[in-house]
Amino acid sequence: MKITKDLYQGSLTLLTDFYQFTMAYAYWKSGKAEEEAVFNLFFRKNPFQSGFTVAAGLDYIIDYCRNFTFCEEDLTYLAEMRDKMGEPLFESGFIKYLEKMSFSCDIDAVEEGEVVFPNMPLVRVKGPLIQCQLLETPLLNIINFQTLIATKAARIVLAAKGDPVMEFGLRRAQGIDGALAASRASYIGGCASTSNVMAGKLFGIPVAGTHAHSWIMSFDQEIEAFEAYAEAFPDNSILLVDTYDTIGGVKNAIKVARNLRQKGKKLAGIRIDSGDLAYFSNKAREMLDQAGFPEVTIVASNDLDEHIITSLKLQEASINLWGVGTKLVTAYDQPALGAVYKMSAMKGKDGEWVPKIKLSQQSIKINIPGFHNVKRFYSGGRALGDMIFLEGTSDKSLETIIDPVDPTRRKRIDSSIAESEVLLKAIFRNGEKVYERPSLKAIRNRVQERLGKFDKTHKRLINPHIYPVGLEESLYYLRTDLVLKAKSLDSQ
Repeated sequence: MKITKDLYQGSLTLLTDFYQFTMAYAYWKSGKAEEEAVFNLFFRKNPFQSGFTVAAGLDYIIDYCRNFTFCEEDLTYLAEMRDKMGEPLFESGFIKYLEKMSFSCDIDAVEEGEVVFPNMPLVRVKGPLIQCQLLETPLLNIINFQTLIATKAARIVLAAKGDPVMEFGLRRAQGIDGALAASRASYIGGCASTSNVMAGKLFGIPVAGTHAHSWIMSFDQEIEAFEAYAEAFPDNSILLVDTYDTIGGVKNAIKVARNLRQKGKKLAGIRIDSGDLAYFSNKAREMLDQAGFPEVTIVASNDLDEHIITSLKLQEASINLWGVGTKLVTAYDQPALGAVYKMSAMKGKDGEWVPKIKLSQQSIKINIPGFHNVKRFYSGGRALGDMIFLEGTSDKSLETIIDPVDPTRRKRIDSSIAESEVLLKAIFRNGEKVYERPSLKAIRNRVQERLGKFDKTHKRLINPHIYPVGLEESLYYLRTDLVLKAKSLDSQ
């Protein structure tokens, strides 16, 4: 897709927080820049009080890393930075180091469209400490937003119970970047189409749309506007019926439908954008059916989300197609995922990985140490639980999964009869892409296929059953020992 190249001219490597460069400089100054480290990107809590999360954004990360170089303008900008004394902030040797630096990290990640859960790594970065550090902010920026929107879309699609959902939040999205990323992530989450024409061009997402109230208002009478629109789009007319009076609008739409039928054409649908959507959709359905047009689709919009759609479903509203905008693309009820990027290990002088621990007064913020991965267990195609394990240590006949926050929550799995899958896939090796990127449609299909492997209780929109995710037993005890040792040193 070459998203960065299509949207921006030049390097995006400066798209990071300033402290990443101050740390990078200090690493270089102290001779630590080339020491090898491992960082993990993960989140601590499912968004929207959901029972699951949908991973998205990997394709952007691939493009970002393939273009991870400093152009002349980047280096000039950094070289011109000054400290409080007016002296160059960064030595010329550091600028030359950045100029010659070539991306050389290994990156492993869950594939886009994978169903994921708190604490498990979504992206694992291994490589020179300085490169791992500079990647922190852009990776979080990409994953946080797209994963958030893909999850919101998946929840809305679940609420729609098989009805197609159109995403049309462009005008309410958070700028150009937010709009395009939201359209892409919404499609991954299961939306059938977008109103965003540029997203359609860049990503191959089907585009859809009707017309606005201004179209109706530009004519003297509503029926004239409907007839003119049907003349322009005889095979694809969805008429907005609530500009003046919804019932009157439906009556006029029926007149247009009769005229189209005489010409061998069909009215595609009507759209209701205000008022009591349950009442007006049912009334419209009754009127259309009595007039002999049961095939006409009824589209609803107006600040919809998964909860309003669920309510309308319970009211047996006669709605076949849902248009969702603001509350989807802005993640209206939770504006951030809150994923973090933490060091978990560094390679010692003997070539062995040394696990690293970060303490906190909140147990949820104590990181998971070591060079670890995540494995999902299945029985009969149904997901049983996810286990975070140290690479090369998990191969027991009976596995115990221990919740990292509440160790009393444990699940035992007989791995001799359960199927399993390691979720982190190789994306880059020594800076070279080794992953074959799937199509966006394939990613979208993966979401539905993966969600189908989880019990419906985990997919409830309200008070979902908690899916078991935890540490392999030896990793749990390693983490506990490291915490106790660190606290002992801190108290001395």
